[in-house]
Amino acid sequence: MTVLELLRERRRQQSVPGQRNDDARLVLLVEGGSSRGVYSSGMTVAIERLGLLPLFDAVYGSSAGSLNAAWLLCGRADRSRHAWWDPAVMRTTINPRRAFSRRPVVDTLHLVHTIYTEVHPMGFQEILDSPVEFHPMTTDGLTGEAVDLHGYVRDQLSLQTALRASTAMPFLAGDPVTIDGRPYVDAGLSETIPVGTAISQGATHVIALRTRREDEFLGVPPSRGERFVLSRWFARHAPGVVANWLRREEIRAKDEELLATHPACLQIRPPLGSAVIGRTERRQRVMQDALDVGVEAAVRHLGNGHL
Repeated sequence: MTVLELLRERRRQQSVPGQRNDDARLVLLVEGGSSRGVYSSGMTVAIERLGLLPLFDAVYGSSAGSLNAAWLLCGRADRSRHAWWDPAVMRTTINPRRAFSRRPVVDTLHLVHTIYTEVHPMGFQEILDSPVEFHPMTTDGLTGEAVDLHGYVRDQLSLQTALRASTAMPFLAGDPVTIDGRPYVDAGLSETIPVGTAISQGATHVIALRTRREDEFLGVPPSRGERFVLSRWFARHAPGVVANWLRREEIRAKDEELLATHPACLQIRPPLGSAVIGRTERRQRVMQDALDVGVEAAVRHLGNGHL
């Protein structure tokens, strides 16, 4: 059974997680990439508008994809979409000038504990109560292994900590996030998109919301300056991740192969010709256009009579 066939059948039955009469495990994977996550955010908006979330068994998020997944799970993906270009959010969360004063360029502490509670409140309790499982991913700073924080999340504070751990970009976001005495850094350093973890946990059907176009796969090797700065940062804060960072294109290639060879996988990407979004992009028009592209891409695959 294909992903679309399973979605159609579940929509017909209107079943809920834990009460399915099929033996499938349908998961949604949400890719991040800092500001590039605006694309997968738009895709979650489409899924919310189409009413598809209850058809999934679990949602996995990597980096900014965890934030997008959280907004979807609390039913506020559409309502919060303008946060991607709201100056009250973007200018206070992402500020390259802070690097000169040795402060985080991307302030996820402010984002999760202030923006998500006072400016654009996130429905933390709705996420905790959702019958659709939430699996925010991160990377163990001592081993470099991918870690699923699903079992760690039990209340609002642990959920907020998990979101920060998933998005703790090396150097740019400051120090790693500590959980039970261990340092954790951005999920993308162990799984660019958490397909390996999802498969190991029994995923039979996968929909992957991607933030890279198909022709953006190959990355640029780190410059000598990047190697110098980040190698020192990793050695001090997350020694187990140095090897991951140096072989990140190999890790990405492995994830791409898992997605490409999975027997029931639907990948939704920004179309060819879409804008390349940098990690610290915050211009309003660029972000608005990219989110709209994400919405349209998901509707093209999941709407328009497909279901």
